[in-house]
Amino acid sequence: MFFHNSYFTTHFGNQFFCSKISIFSLFDHQKSPFRYTQISNYVNVYMKWKKDPFFDSILHIHKSAELKPIIQLKNFIVNYPNGCIPISAVSKRGLEFDISIRVARFLRQYPSVFEEFRGEHNLPWFRLTSEAAEIDREEKRVLEECKEDLKDRLRRFVLMSKDKVLPLKIIKGMAWYLGLPERFLDESKGDLLDESFRFVDMEDGLKGLTVESNGEKLLSIMQRNAMKNGVYFGGTLEGIEFPLFPSKGLRLRRKIESWLNEFQKLPYVSPYEDFWHLDPDSDFAEKRVVGMLHELLSLFVEHSAERKKLLCLKKYFGLPQKVHKAFERHPHMFYLSFKNKTCTAILKEAYCGNSSIEKHPMLVVRKKYIRLVKESDRILKNRRINNRFIKHEKLEKGSDIDADSDDRTDIQAEEVSKSFC
Repeated sequence: MFFHNSYFTTHFGNQFFCSKISIFSLFDHQKSPFRYTQISNYVNVYMKWKKDPFFDSILHIHKSAELKPIIQLKNFIVNYPNGCIPISAVSKRGLEFDISIRVARFLRQYPSVFEEFRGEHNLPWFRLTSEAAEIDREEKRVLEECKEDLKDRLRRFVLMSKDKVLPLKIIKGMAWYLGLPERFLDESKGDLLDESFRFVDMEDGLKGLTVESNGEKLLSIMQRNAMKNGVYFGGTLEGIEFPLFPSKGLRLRRKIESWLNEFQKLPYVSPYEDFWHLDPDSDFAEKRVVGMLHELLSLFVEHSAERKKLLCLKKYFGLPQKVHKAFERHPHMFYLSFKNKTCTAILKEAYCGNSSIEKHPMLVVRKKYIRLVKESDRILKNRRINNRFIKHEKLEKGSDIDADSDDRTDIQAEEVSKSFC
């Protein structure tokens, strides 16, 4: 049965499925325009969230937020004269480093990274431990060796935006996820930005960064993998399907599964192509949104990001107002983790089987930092045990002294009483 411009709604369990059928044109930029029939449109769906212990246990994902201010402080110390700082240099800069407690207390929470010593006027100073300094040197080597890789990730990030230009504040806000070094936007340094990048003035007085593409066509990770598998040859985008990784125990209702099968058959929409011809309420628009989120997460260090950070990109990437629904509608592609009281979107493909997604060069370095940070727990625990032992010894010595004092007092009292007798 064919419903033209009509809606067919079904309710079942905790889920709501809405199907819309309409006809519109989708333009392929390499071929002449051709028409597709949109068979279904999945909207207003509530998918019951299913906890997956595997994704909730990936340490480097859930320690990323904790690691960020540590790395920022580490970089501040390294760039300071002689590689050490007085506490006064950072004591009032907690907000700058995203630290909600006193900075001195924060530094003392990580003795495996920051070593405290007494400096001028007997004030506390901090420097890196030898282990942290060694990882810092390795980080610098990786950043130098993988400069082209990082440059390509930044280029792709900018070219995914709808106007091929992004405000510097947006890029700086996502720099941690992209694995970009600090001060990479410094025009005078020019370490990462070559002549293809250009600073421009945007609306509202914002400074922006754009990229000269020189007519080069960028292929997404989905397209490159389809080429490797012999599915895509640079022409039409039919036959490129998103890889699905169902979590254990997660089952879709039959009608939703049928919709997903039809959704997979639709032509892939590259996040680097123009999307203005797409009906925003169509499955093709949904295909573009899912492809955009897939490409974004594939560029990031941990292939994950806080969902609220991704929602900040809506305006500049042409994403719909309810883009967060895409994560809920595609639980075989994305996992939403609510660990550490935050919602983190994770690209499943990067952690399942023989992933075809390239690992970020900075991931190995961050894992080493996280292992070093974990050593702080052991050091602080040993300190607490030693402090208890020292206090116990002092108490024992104090009781012995009191006992000797009492004995001497008793003897003196006896002697005094004898003298009176």
